[in-house]
Amino acid sequence: MTTTKPGIGFYKVPDGETTINTVKWAIEAGYRHFDCASFYKNEYSVGNALKESGIPRNSITITSKIWNDEQGYDNTLKAFERSLQRLQTDYLDYYLIHWPIKRHMQETWQALEELHQSGKVKAIGVSNFYVQHLEYLLSFAHIMPAIDQVELHPYLQQKELIAFCRQHNISVEAWSPLMRGHIKEEEVIREIARNHGKSPAQITIRWHLQKGLRVIPKSIHQERIHENMDVLNFELTQQELAKIDQLDCNRHFGTAPDKFYNL
Repeated sequence: MTTTKPGIGFYKVPDGETTINTVKWAIEAGYRHFDCASFYKNEYSVGNALKESGIPRNSITITSKIWNDEQGYDNTLKAFERSLQRLQTDYLDYYLIHWPIKRHMQETWQALEELHQSGKVKAIGVSNFYVQHLEYLLSFAHIMPAIDQVELHPYLQQKELIAFCRQHNISVEAWSPLMRGHIKEEEVIREIARNHGKSPAQITIRWHLQKGLRVIPKSIHQERIHENMDVLNFELTQQELAKIDQLDCNRHFGTAPDKFYNL
């Protein structure tokens, strides 16, 4: 049984009290990985809540991401410093390129490599990169991306991308793993949930973990935040995993990366 824990994402979590409560409830539930981005406009509240929690900095993992208009060498270094200040920390565990923009990628990655070499970032990576985007990045990168964070769920399983990433020792992390709430409508998931006495969300998060994927579900509701972490005390059978695998239909609930690649 896997011991990997989910992280928690902060996309579209309102700044201020909602974000602060989300962090508080997440810590209570056992989350230690907090996925942020400058675009989310709530980094200061995340940083404030983490600082007030009293949890030692080396016991938590903080990710942030560079937005599209912050890319390029100089802009990336400035964006990084702004995120550090908002998050009230002197280093990040992961710093990612939020979307692949080809004309900025080489300079942006150079800045990330320098941040990593300076010790200000423990690991660098990307978000929303598909195989063709990774191939371009790897054509000039001196440091391999540690992680690729992408939309991934039972309807969009990204099998080709996962195979490519594993070949290159890149971890895959799933955003929107619960299909923006639509997972509860899928009867195959509902049936498996009934068999285990779990929710469709718990079954889906467990499916990700058993496939060796990182996963960052998002919620602002205390009960669901706790529910999404309560996935380490059961295991899906091979038959159940196979049933979920068969749901793949290449359906996006978020934006596809090629919208930004040639900007």
